[in-house]
Amino acid sequence: MRYVPTSVEGSLIVSLELRADERGFFARMLDTDEFSANGMESAFPQINTSMSQVAGTLRGLHYQIAPHGEAKLVRCIRGAIYDVVVDMRASSPTFLRWHGVELSAENRTMLYVPKGCAHGFMTLVDESEVLYPASAFYSGPHERALRWNDPAICIHWPREPSVISEKDRNARDFDPNFHLSGY
Repeated sequence: MRYVPTSVEGSLIVSLELRADERGFFARMLDTDEFSANGMESAFPQINTSMSQVAGTLRGLHYQIAPHGEAKLVRCIRGAIYDVVVDMRASSPTFLRWHGVELSAENRTMLYVPKGCAHGFMTLVDESEVLYPASAFYSGPHERALRWNDPAICIHWPREPSVISEKDRNARDFDPNFHLSGY
């Protein structure tokens, strides 16, 4: 695998190295030694998946505060998404910085989202499916959501959302008293 740092401290773009032959290909998606060497979590007790029917569906920006912070390894297994990570760690040199990358079934690229970072994505085509292991179990009281179009973050999404949940539409703009408790 190849690991390329993003503009968010600790976030990496992980590219699979395919070994191809007449049967197709083989690739590793998880290597605990390599993940550790690159500062990544490698224990994922929960694996999440989502499928969005319509292009322009926006999900996020979500994360969990300590002690239930979670790292994620995001991969689009059908269709294509624009995936975003936002640094919510006040002590980080990239605090409130964001990075976006296209993940698709075709490019097989993954985005590593470290603990303390918000994550969200917008589907680029109909029927896009995303798979992402998480390093912690879901904990409702520790979940936080940041509004997708918060002017303090100023994410450049590829388009206006066509579908967005009420929860995500009504998420708070950045508020240090709410968003940073635990970090």
